[in-house]
Amino acid sequence: MVLNCGTRLGSYALTAVIAFAALGAQAQDSGIEVGSKALGAAVETLDGNPAELSSVFGKGPVVIQFWATWCPTCKALEPAMQAAQQKYAGKVSFVGVAVSVNQSPRAVQAYSEKHSPRMTHFFDRRGKAVDAYEVPATGFVVIVNKAGTVVYTGLGSQQNIDAAIKKAM
Repeated sequence: MVLNCGTRLGSYALTAVIAFAALGAQAQDSGIEVGSKALGAAVETLDGNPAELSSVFGKGPVVIQFWATWCPTCKALEPAMQAAQQKYAGKVSFVGVAVSVNQSPRAVQAYSEKHSPRMTHFFDRRGKAVDAYEVPATGFVVIVNKAGTVVYTGLGSQQNIDAAIKKAM
């Protein structure tokens, strides 16, 4: 199942996405393949300017979280992400790619300022990043090493973010 952020999800599809994300796998077989090169994608800054996801690669390890303000899995994952941001400050870049389903850049900005101010945030209005990374649902995390190789993908609220980051170090 691919979360297509370029269209509005119906209530049944939205329920299915949330239910799938709530399964809480530590790592899974869906999404971009571990060992592949991290991909660029046209996204936007939260103030609406064009941006490129690949701009965050090549400086060190990167943690990318595909999320939404309404996602219960993402909210459950917040403490682990915040702890990792604090532990790896200055060593690892944290990037939030907000899907465009049922939210706006303004809502994402307000939420991110309160809950994850240490992350670089992008808005995936056209679903380009979601498609490139074959994102199965919100709460999907991709970790990329300095060489630009995907070393981890995971889905759900029970991911061991710390152990996953160590794979990229």
